[in-house]
Amino acid sequence: MGLADTRDPKSLSTRFRRRRDVRLRALISAISEAQKSVTILDMGGTPEYWERVGLDFLRSVGARITIVNRDEGELSAGQGSSDLFLSEVGDACDLSHIKDRSFDLVHSNSVIEHVETWANMKSFAREARRLGKFYYVQTPYFWFPVDPHYYKAPFFHWLPRPTRASLLLNFPIAHAGRVSSVDLAYDVVDRARLLDRRQFQFLFPDADLEFERIAGVPKSIIAIRSN
Repeated sequence: MGLADTRDPKSLSTRFRRRRDVRLRALISAISEAQKSVTILDMGGTPEYWERVGLDFLRSVGARITIVNRDEGELSAGQGSSDLFLSEVGDACDLSHIKDRSFDLVHSNSVIEHVETWANMKSFAREARRLGKFYYVQTPYFWFPVDPHYYKAPFFHWLPRPTRASLLLNFPIAHAGRVSSVDLAYDVVDRARLLDRRQFQFLFPDADLEFERIAGVPKSIIAIRSN
């Protein structure tokens, strides 16, 4: 059974995502109860993610989901559910064209670790806190020994940056296999920067932090502002 292969329905990653979906549905339901609807901003997400949460469920709570993603191709799957999804090609680190508290819930799943720099992480977190009355932001946890982006190589993300780039050049560790150049190796290394508890608490000071655990060891961390 794979640890982090999301294509495998029996993998631990898939099982954790199902548990996470239960927590998320409960939060959405609680928000919707008072007003019979809920507006959601998904920062960096895709329609496929929400299909797993449940399209029938989302319709039942009157959800309307705006998805912002830099990759237009990742938004195309939602075109068949226009009653649920609005799509916007854009940078979730800068949504200054949207007014404060425009959404009941801001949501992000495994995105903030991909915005590449600490400055961008602060901007991403600022926008999540500004735009939502409530928010739910999840990311893999730095101190778990397996980075889900490199699940074939435990402890990979704890190694020095040059060592990681060298390994990517010589072994098929990345999802797409062995990389072909030094330039690409460093580009791949810099695309995912995992966060620890102190960093996440700094980014989301008004949130409650929850951990997903394997055998008591924190695997991922979720910042939730629900009041």
